[in-house]
Amino acid sequence: MNRDDKNIYIYNRKPFWKCLESRVDSKRLYYGRFLMCPLKKKGQAQTIGLVMRRILLGELEGASITRAKFDKILHEFSTIEGIQESVHEILMNLKEIVFRTHFDGTLDAYICVKGPGNVTAQHIISPTPLLEIVDNTQHIANLREPIDLRIELQIEKNRGYCIKPTQNFQDGSFSIDAVCMPVRNMNFSVYSCGKRKEILFLEIWTNGSLTPKEALHEASRTLINLFIPFLLDLEEQNLDLEDKNNPNLLQCVFIDQLDFNPRVYNCLKRYNINTVWDLLCTSDKELRKMEGFVIGDLAHITRILEDILKTLGIDID
Repeated sequence: MNRDDKNIYIYNRKPFWKCLESRVDSKRLYYGRFLMCPLKKKGQAQTIGLVMRRILLGELEGASITRAKFDKILHEFSTIEGIQESVHEILMNLKEIVFRTHFDGTLDAYICVKGPGNVTAQHIISPTPLLEIVDNTQHIANLREPIDLRIELQIEKNRGYCIKPTQNFQDGSFSIDAVCMPVRNMNFSVYSCGKRKEILFLEIWTNGSLTPKEALHEASRTLINLFIPFLLDLEEQNLDLEDKNNPNLLQCVFIDQLDFNPRVYNCLKRYNINTVWDLLCTSDKELRKMEGFVIGDLAHITRILEDILKTLGIDID
């Protein structure tokens, strides 16, 4: 196909996405480059680029340590005998740890290490498999003497930069301003291809908790969910809301509208589960057999299903 044929092909076909480049620069730096074309009206690429930038940088959720509790420490700038770093430096190191999570809200973890030696992110112990550390080599502290270091941690899933209020530290507990931003940077550019046609290029850098492709997918789903209330009109669809077991109603609620994490969502889509009705018709045993399904996903799915059924006023066993 020559260059003119390619231009005609792009000019006439429907808009589509494509990943042009994907690479892992380090455990905490992923890069992806994507295009969308052809956009058939001038200005559409700029509109989409601006909206996606806002969603990617401000609306995606991430997890970070928001509180750390030390034994018998009364001040953030205190030093602990036998530890090279001050308490403040340890808190800043904890702030840099990146998590890949499959939970909502908060959970507790802890560090319990006996020196001498280096303490890194691999020493964080969590009672649940729903927490995964992206880079186990992240430095926390250097124990120069045979002392015990114990830190209780609170990990929170949120979005954006979360400033924690200063509280009474008499119990040795310290708040940490959390950076819950999976996307580190995003750029976009617009190119013309023919009369009034445009191509949109996106560049996305993430911290490793999501791949750029997952971040783009999550941002798109977030944007769709924001507009669902304007598009979903049950009265116009002639649905009988009094019939609490009406499958038609459940077939009109897509899993794209629900708050599944990207991995669970992709797993369900891979097995052609597209609506709430499809999901309700799938047994627990069938879900557990799905590739990529892990412990804890069933509770995650059940909680979200209970919320949507309660919202719709539907009682289903």
